[in-house]
Amino acid sequence: MSEQIFVTHSSMPPYEEYCNEIKSIWETVQLTNGGPIHNRFKDAVREYLKVQHLELFVNGHLALYCALKALKLSGEIITTPFTFASTTNAIVQAGCTPVFCDVKPDYTIDEEKIEALITEKTTAILGVHVYGNICNVEKIDAIAKKHGLRAIYDAAHAFGVQYKGRGIADFGDVSMLSFHATKVFHTIEGGCVCFHDEALKKELTLQRNFGVDGETLQIFGTNAKMNEFQAAMGICNLRHIDDELALRAAVFKRYSENLQSAKGIKILKDQENVKRNFAYYPILVDPESFGVTRDDLIQKLQKNGIYARKYFYPLTSENKAFPNGLAEKTPVAKQDSERVLCLPMYAHLKLSDVDRICRILLQK
Repeated sequence: MSEQIFVTHSSMPPYEEYCNEIKSIWETVQLTNGGPIHNRFKDAVREYLKVQHLELFVNGHLALYCALKALKLSGEIITTPFTFASTTNAIVQAGCTPVFCDVKPDYTIDEEKIEALITEKTTAILGVHVYGNICNVEKIDAIAKKHGLRAIYDAAHAFGVQYKGRGIADFGDVSMLSFHATKVFHTIEGGCVCFHDEALKKELTLQRNFGVDGETLQIFGTNAKMNEFQAAMGICNLRHIDDELALRAAVFKRYSENLQSAKGIKILKDQENVKRNFAYYPILVDPESFGVTRDDLIQKLQKNGIYARKYFYPLTSENKAFPNGLAEKTPVAKQDSERVLCLPMYAHLKLSDVDRICRILLQK
């Protein structure tokens, strides 16, 4: 059997480069709590993302949770069920109620269906940029402004994505990015919140540091600080991000060349005015047209040592803690979750392996 291929493979900087970056930690003996590497990385990543303000966190989930708490939200937040569990979990853990809106063919929240879901309890709209595809940020921001709501974006998949030359994390009131090891860019674990209102800086800092301000306990916060070793990994990986994206682009292009004419398989299409980051390669399998189901394909790939992922399945609205039937209110998202399959996608995936994966997929 050929070498096993997994759905993701973390990119790493040269070993010596990382060792050199962390060497100063043995001199400062400051491992966390906003050390010099943390602060240097914060400035570097803020400049790369083209955002006004940015704060770092130990992971993307706590970054989103702290952002919701910092905004002092309550009541209902309109969001999408076609996302990783973290998005919905953060809403619930922050004391709010998710209201699920269906998605469009590009997997992002359907902005045309948002206003019908707004009630007197609605306080925010939380869109999710999916697979590097972005929400209609202009319309969502306009809806939020019209109704006096907060516009929030889960941009976990969207590091480096630009819309009309503007960093995607610069839209809305806040955007969260994940720096998890499986992402385009990583700090092992990690994340950040990007925002415009400078007053949020103090609130976010309190939220991630137990609610402590000097010797005063201001709020009930949590512990969500990024440490120096994570920040050092971020500094190293940021140096190589353009090469990373170029390699991913080549893999993405090869998949598309192999699959664009396949009957019954839908692939990602470019969005107008969007510079994508080639984060994932999902396909949507129509069992009637293609002849087999998504789950059949997974088994076939696994028999050949290739491990794809049903991402996202199930919908977050299908959490057992929710009432039954929520998923039926978002039929597009429900069908997508039962048909989507993310193929192996990472910078150093060999193009010959991409060809082999596609041959196996298309064999009848």
